[in-house]
Amino acid sequence: MQFKQRTLVQIADMICGNFDQEKSPLFVYRSSSRLTEFFMDCDTDFVHDGSTRNAWVAETLRAILAGPQPGPNTPPDTFTRVVDRLMDQTDARNEGYDRPGAMTMLSAALAREGFEPFYAEDKKCYLRHVATNSIATPQANPHRPFSTAELKRRGQLIAYLDEASEDDLIEEVLLPLFRQLGFHRITAAGHKDKALEYGKDVWMKHILPTQHVLYFGIQAKKGKLDAAGMTKGANANIAEIHNQVLMMLGHEIFDPEIGKRVLVDHAFIVAGGEITKAARNWLGNALDATKRSQVMFMDRDDILNLFVVTNLPLPSGALPPAPDDDDLPF
Repeated sequence: MQFKQRTLVQIADMICGNFDQEKSPLFVYRSSSRLTEFFMDCDTDFVHDGSTRNAWVAETLRAILAGPQPGPNTPPDTFTRVVDRLMDQTDARNEGYDRPGAMTMLSAALAREGFEPFYAEDKKCYLRHVATNSIATPQANPHRPFSTAELKRRGQLIAYLDEASEDDLIEEVLLPLFRQLGFHRITAAGHKDKALEYGKDVWMKHILPTQHVLYFGIQAKKGKLDAAGMTKGANANIAEIHNQVLMMLGHEIFDPEIGKRVLVDHAFIVAGGEITKAARNWLGNALDATKRSQVMFMDRDDILNLFVVTNLPLPSGALPPAPDDDDLPF
């Protein structure tokens, strides 16, 4: 997506706060270090190089707009985060929190490109494409490039998963992740009473925009899932998962919110390690066509990427250890 240079310069001036600070400015003035912090808040790695501030910001915006777009009339997610950060209501200057003056200036610049900014009920600023009336909202894209800080968090989570038990994987990683992704009534069966699991470690439900409800079961394994003839070490054999998936899809669960027993619509097979291609193919061949369409896979890379882009706090065991008293400077 390309914006006119005039538009980029106007938005850059707003980000820099290049206005007379003695005549009721509407935008925060940002020095070189503050500009770097601004773009860090937008989940990017752009660092101001000491050049003219508004020229550098304009070129940074151009680079951001050249990134992948969710749709033909939708700017890149990073640009929508930049607009939201720019219009943060806590940065209001010399006007109310709804920032009518700042919104008027931003609207005038974006109107040239066919977009209109507005505040929603959550107090965040969004962009509407005027011609199609579509709204650009940042998506948690697990396939986007990661910042340096996100790569560090990803590495810490990898180290945690290497040492975590199966219960840790479920309780500390999967449950918070699926809650963040919008699933409801997430219930872990646990591993204390195997007789009550019926092939599933977790069940949950997801409410569609039409208010229809889909039920999901999760079968989680700590290590790698493969198609070897027998289970070896931390690896799990896909034939074992096959039996558990059949139990999951065939056994009813009780939803206390509606007071009825319901069947699981879809099954997630989640592995803290790799799910080999052979294992996926074996299970696909073993299930009939109906059940095959009900099964979805998530391996370690899927967990890591989703956990990072949804900005969930790391499990306590994944955080770096606090320094000892002996390590503290005098």
